[in-house]
Amino acid sequence: MSVIAWIAVGSLAVWVWLLLGQGLFWRTDQRLPPRTEPDDWPSVAVVVPARDEAAVLPMSLPSLLAQDYPGDAEVFLVDDGSTDGTGELAGALAARGCGLPLTVVSPGEPGTGWTGKLWALGYGIGLARAHEPEYLLLTDADIAHEPDSLRELVSAAVSRDLDLVSQMARLRVASFWECLVVPAFVYFFAQLYPFRWVNRPGAATAAAAGGCVLLRTAAAERARIPESIRQAVIDDVSLARAVQRSGGRIWLGLAERVDSVRPYPGLGDLWRMVSRSAYAQLRHNVLLLLGTVLGLSLIYLAPPVTLVAGLRSQDAPAAWAGGLAWLVMAGTYLPMLRYYRQSLWLAPLLPFTALLYLLMTVDSAVQHYRGRGAAWKGRTYARPERNAGPEAARDH
Repeated sequence: MSVIAWIAVGSLAVWVWLLLGQGLFWRTDQRLPPRTEPDDWPSVAVVVPARDEAAVLPMSLPSLLAQDYPGDAEVFLVDDGSTDGTGELAGALAARGCGLPLTVVSPGEPGTGWTGKLWALGYGIGLARAHEPEYLLLTDADIAHEPDSLRELVSAAVSRDLDLVSQMARLRVASFWECLVVPAFVYFFAQLYPFRWVNRPGAATAAAAGGCVLLRTAAAERARIPESIRQAVIDDVSLARAVQRSGGRIWLGLAERVDSVRPYPGLGDLWRMVSRSAYAQLRHNVLLLLGTVLGLSLIYLAPPVTLVAGLRSQDAPAAWAGGLAWLVMAGTYLPMLRYYRQSLWLAPLLPFTALLYLLMTVDSAVQHYRGRGAAWKGRTYARPERNAGPEAARDH
């Protein structure tokens, strides 16, 4: 066979393995597990880190304050150095009607060795612990919850004796670029961290979705959250690993009643969202970057390229293997498109979307070596220092 045919066969073999051997990552049936409501509802403190979130807060914060929760619950919004009036707006929204009590605080600039979000979370968790809540709901400022969201999260945690329950919020898909890129973002995340593997007792795979994490307070104390992950840029995965290492049971699934209201209307907005942490995911390692580029090329780009090359050169093995690999790839993407209520005709475009993610990852590395690190909302986070502690080193 020709070299092109061997590449096509190799890509097809990888896709067959991904289809059957990667935890059925492509399925979207990992939702909140069966649950029963507890007789005594535990107390919950909701901690919301917020930095320059005035644009989305009117769509998200009222949904938290309106939670229909039978037990004691209160909300702590931590204004992380906002310059757009986030804290004042939060207070005004809370004053409009009845609901859960809201406390708005500002911790000042992050301490040395802390990322901004984790500094804000740590401050909020510290205030919440003074009230001795049994659970902490860590949720981002752009996340809107249905009225029974907290009730269902707590029911699942209590009935299954879980220390961490996390839902991947349904991200906004309205613009063309959101429809093209956003479902693939969740698809790739599930491929890296198959939810079934995360949810198996004693599993080695750990992950969470930072927008919605219900965490048992005792588990947070055992895992030293957030101190043990204070430098993490990818804080959700680091948090799940810390809880799992300390003996906690974790669960991760797709959300049905939790949504992100943050818009990413243009390609540039999505590009910045992905590239700010992509190289951190690769531990700032050039060899891992090279392996990622080669791997993405073989898995996602080779099928259409070898199909076209095979047809042009009348290389039947290359055309057949490339075409079958592309067909399997598109088939595994269909469930995610259905979950996001998107046209199934986007499935064959997955190689193009993967190419965009490859370029975003390379750009993330370029920005890192230009000294810009992981930049977000006016802050830049450099590579973690070697003396930052064993926990931080492992999480990077």
